[in-house]
Amino acid sequence: MTTTDFPLAIHALPTTQEMGAAAAAAAAPILREAIGERGRARLMLAAAPSQSATLRALAADEGLDFSAIDCFHMDDYIGLSPDAPQGFGNWLEHELFRLVTPHAFHRIDVTADPEVAAAAYRDAMGEEPFDVTLCGLGVNGHLAFNDPPADFADPLSARVVELDHISRQQQLDEGHFPSLDAVPVHAITVTIPRLLSARRIVASVPTAVKRQAVHDAVNQPISGAHPGTALRTHPDAHLFVDAEADPR
Repeated sequence: MTTTDFPLAIHALPTTQEMGAAAAAAAAPILREAIGERGRARLMLAAAPSQSATLRALAADEGLDFSAIDCFHMDDYIGLSPDAPQGFGNWLEHELFRLVTPHAFHRIDVTADPEVAAAAYRDAMGEEPFDVTLCGLGVNGHLAFNDPPADFADPLSARVVELDHISRQQQLDEGHFPSLDAVPVHAITVTIPRLLSARRIVASVPTAVKRQAVHDAVNQPISGAHPGTALRTHPDAHLFVDAEADPR
C-alpha cells in the first residue's frame, strides 16, 4: 500500500441526518457513473448505526438504480445464530434492503467454518475494485474489524480476526448485546487494502464518542496504530461527521 499522505478534509454537518444526506450525495454520482459505463456498480457497505442516515438517504435517491448495484458487506461476527439481529448481514437486510432491492447482496456465510467462509468471501469479492466503499470508524479507529495494530498491507482480502476489548465494549455500549460476555470474540473482516480498493471512499462518522477517532484519522501519523489514517492513503476519500463528532 502506498504511504502517500493525501489531504483528508472533514465535512462537518450540523446534524446526523444532514451528514447522511451529504455522504450519500458524495457516493451516488460515482455509482450512477459506473452503472452508465458498465451497466453495473459495486458497493461495499459497513453495517452499524453510524451508517443509518447515509443508507436511508442513498435509498431515497430516486436517480439511483439499486437493481444495477452489486452489494458487499465488510464484516460479520462468528458465533451468533444465523438470524441474530446483531449480525451485520441481517442488519443491512433490515436497514437497507427492505427499502431497495440490489442486483445482488453478497453476504458473508456465518454458518460455515470461519476459515472456509473467509476464503469463500475472498472469492466472492474477486479482484475487481469497488466503485464506492461506505465505511465508518470505530471508537478505537478501526475500519471494518481491522482493530489496531491494523495491517495496511494485508495480502488477504478477507480474514478471521480476534476482536479487541474496545471493539467489543463499543458493541455493548451501543446497546447491541446484554453483556460483554455476549459479544462475540471473533469475526470475519474485509481487510484494509481491499476496502480501499475503490474509486471513492465515503466515511460517515457521527456522535461524540467518535470525536477522538476522527481527530486521530486526520492528525496522527499514518500507521496501523490508528487504522483510520489509512483513509489518507486514498486520493478520493471523504470524511463526513456531525457536529458532535467534529474535533475542531
